[in-house]
Amino acid sequence: MANVWLVPDGLDGDRVDAAAARMTGLSRSRIEDLAEAGGVLVNSVAVGKSHRVHSGDLLEVEIVEAPSVRVVPSMVAGINIVHDDADIVVVDKPAGVAAHPSLGWDGPSVVEHLAAAGFRISTSGVAERKGIVQRLDVGTSGLMVVAKSEQAYTVLKRAFKSREVEKTYHTLVQGHPDPFEGTIEAPIGRHPGADYRMAVIAGGRHSVTHYRVLEAFRAVTLLEVHLETGRTHQIRVHMQAIKHPCVGDPTYGADPVLAARLGLERQWLHAVELAFVHPRTGEQVRFTSGYPEDLAEALKLVRG
Repeated sequence: MANVWLVPDGLDGDRVDAAAARMTGLSRSRIEDLAEAGGVLVNSVAVGKSHRVHSGDLLEVEIVEAPSVRVVPSMVAGINIVHDDADIVVVDKPAGVAAHPSLGWDGPSVVEHLAAAGFRISTSGVAERKGIVQRLDVGTSGLMVVAKSEQAYTVLKRAFKSREVEKTYHTLVQGHPDPFEGTIEAPIGRHPGADYRMAVIAGGRHSVTHYRVLEAFRAVTLLEVHLETGRTHQIRVHMQAIKHPCVGDPTYGADPVLAARLGLERQWLHAVELAFVHPRTGEQVRFTSGYPEDLAEALKLVRG
């Protein structure tokens, strides 16, 4: 059930997460979670946490108790620790592994693997997401960083929010994007007909994806992608929006026959590089990851 307020003059121009926290008594992090789930609306339109409210706006907040999710320490085959120090651990995540446990997901997760492997991570964040400053889809492989210290959590959260982290992906898409280098700027929100999908919709959250062609083949193209924002399923949604879905991604319009021919059971999408300022040393650090076997084999078939 939604709770409704009129934004007072004193909060005119404030971010919705700050305004809603003042008006509801909830923490800003809780408001952020609700906004990400589409539960914060201004004048009947779902908005992101950074939306600015104005005096007289109608603010609706769907306040529900967040169900608890247990973290069960469990080692996960295929997870590679790329870097580890007192503040951060950089993980090369295989496909089929979630960033953290969640309702409806009973498979392995990075958080549970780190717990089983004896890593002590930051206590900041929701219980099942402690230390998590970024996420990768279950079906997406590659690099992600987890905060071990409280300082690292605070600094990295801020860096991701302010778009100071370089996130580079490679993806194989159907067809040939035109132009060969471009930017996709289109708002993303929950698909109105399916909660498990996202879509480009009016009133969605501002989302920006930059891409360039690395190699073009007869029916597919290998792209390098840089994310300016970090929305759920952003690359997959934006590629579908320009009618060049990620190969192996039938959820977002890919051809299942092509995926089968290439031996793919998930989207051809890999986080190849991650660069940011180290939260304690202040030095720029950069990590890279090669293609996992299934993606490398599919690419070999395409090239052959």
